[in-house]
Amino acid sequence: MGWKAAEKLIRHWKVLRGDNVMIIRGKDKGESGTIKRVIRSQNRVIVEGKNLVKKHIKGGEGHEGGIFTVEAPIHASNVQVLDPITGKPCKVGTRYLEDGTKVRVSRGIGASGSIIPRPEILKIRTTPRPTVAGAKDTPMDLVMEKTYDAKTGKGMPEL
Repeated sequence: MGWKAAEKLIRHWKVLRGDNVMIIRGKDKGESGTIKRVIRSQNRVIVEGKNLVKKHIKGGEGHEGGIFTVEAPIHASNVQVLDPITGKPCKVGTRYLEDGTKVRVSRGIGASGSIIPRPEILKIRTTPRPTVAGAKDTPMDLVMEKTYDAKTGKGMPEL
């Protein structure tokens, strides 16, 4: 990617993985779907079942070749989030509630101004990691072992 493309990257993304969006430009204009993947380095999103293209894949070990139909990325400016109440495409703004939580709200002409909920698929990702030590984890007794004494300077390598 050149420097001109890099300087035009979106800094504050309005769409998230799992959002219901409507395509507003291109061959699938007017159709709605769910965002499957967000490619932030290219300002593009992949909408589930939309912008289908034929792809020729060469056969190799473990898979056959052929012509497959795959979803191509769409530029992020060509999709808009659907208003949860009216079901129409709208702009997205942010607002803080009384308790201090940041939420997304629908904006624009014909928008209801309602809160756009965070997609469920992103809530799954916030589950805590398992606390059971694995094979490659350092044991806690080695982590807590004191190897340097500041007063005596013991443990400092000789330079």
